[in-house]
Amino acid sequence: MSRIGIYPGSFDPITNGHLDIINRASKLFDEVIILVAQNKSKVSRFSVNERVEMIKEAIKGYKNVKVDSYEGITVEYAKAKGAIALIRGIRVVSDFEYEWQLAAANEYIDRDIEMVFLMSHRANTFISSSTIDELYFSGVDITPLVPKIVLDFYKKKNK
Repeated sequence: MSRIGIYPGSFDPITNGHLDIINRASKLFDEVIILVAQNKSKVSRFSVNERVEMIKEAIKGYKNVKVDSYEGITVEYAKAKGAIALIRGIRVVSDFEYEWQLAAANEYIDRDIEMVFLMSHRANTFISSSTIDELYFSGVDITPLVPKIVLDFYKKKNK
């Protein structure tokens, strides 16, 4: 039986902070599934398919990491995949409160799926998808903060 971890999120777009969490999770689990959220109540810069494509390109070097998308309750997806844990990254203290509430809701649904929290490395604490968006559209060079594929997608969107 392999240990499967699910790393859910919007990844709109994927950042080097996300890749740091993916790298570390790939060492803890036999298989990591990056789960792109399909949240219709949230306005996204990139479509689900675009986000999946960006992530696939960004994780090419990982043999035990794959990407999928899902619309619904993440815990239900995790159960269907036989996952033992949901992986979450925490950048700053304010993330903890949100993640704590989410963990409690997930535990209510299924006590058997653990929540694994990985702290961001200090250099990544300010990186969020919305910050990347704001920096890019303000003309700031985001090259050190995102995989190259993300820049390509931003450039395509702006044509």
